[in-house]
Formats: sequence, C-alpha cells, structure tokens
Amino acid sequence: MSLLKKTIFIFSIAVTSGLHFSVWSADIEAGKAKSVSCNACHGSKGVSMIPMYPNLAGQKEQYLVLQLKAFRDGERKNMLMSPMVSGLSDTDIENLAAYYASLDPSGK
Repeated sequence: MSLLKKTIFIFSIAVTSGLHFSVWSADIEAGKAKSVSCNACHGSKGVSMIPMYPNLAGQKEQYLVLQLKAFRDGERKNMLMSPMVSGLSDTDIENLAAYYASLDPSGK
C-alpha cells in the first residue's frame, strides 16, 4: 500500500470512528474573546436561555466551522446570523468553533 493510500486510510478511520482532532491550530482563548457578541443569543457558556437559539456548547468543532462559514459566505442565509459573522476571518471562525466545542453542553 502506498504512503498516500495509507494516509487516506488512517484519516478515514479517524474520521469515521469519531476521534476528535483539530485540523487547525485554533486558539480557544481568542475564540472566547470573540464570542462576546454571541452571548446575547447563545448564552455566556454556549447554552441559550432562549429556546429558538441553538446551544453551541459541546458541538463538534468541524460542524461549527462549516456552519459559520456557510452563514458568512451566503451559502446559508439567516437575517440575524449572516450579518453577525460577515466580518469574521477563517481564523476567527476556527477560534470560535474551538471555544464552543470545548464547553460543557450542560452549561456548567
């Protein structure tokens, strides 16, 4: 088996087995600092007190990155979220995702 095939095989096993690893070198503290504007809807610990807004605490980092980029890039439209993320860089999004993924879903 070639090195490329081995690498692809190992990567696919890691992804499908649910192992958590970050493909980014995200900064959780920078994400926390950037999250201040998110708190009104998503709660200070990523757990919303308002049922119509989703909880972000404990979500998969990669999922959050994909969703935030989709809002920012106009692939996913929402009149509240789109303007909130329009100015975020890829690094900002990765940091936010790492921060929310690091939080306890119970809000503790």
